Amino acid sequence: MTESNRIEYKRELTASLEKEVIAFLNYRDGGIIYIGIDDKTGKTVSIKNIDQAQLQIKDRLKNNISPSILGLFDVIVQEKDGKEIIKIIVAAGS
Repeated sequence: MTESNRIEYKRELTASLEKEVIAFLNYRDGGIIYIGIDDKTGKTVSIKNIDQAQLQIKDRLKNNISPSILGLFDVIVQEKDGKEIIKIIVAAGS
């Protein structure tokens, strides 16, 4: 699995998360952002405090994007290569 116009890898949670989610909302097919996969090498890395990171992502997307995008994204923890990563599924917006 490599990065594409619908898949984005991030080694860690970044300040540009909201911009990337908005870009996927504006793309006709939506997209997926994986946090915990190095975007240069494609290797899985560990995320510290994964539960806290998951809650932080949900709060940021809920509170920092207007109009509300509730129901247009899902944040789940998934295991890859024996490590937990975060998968953000973004639907296409209207």
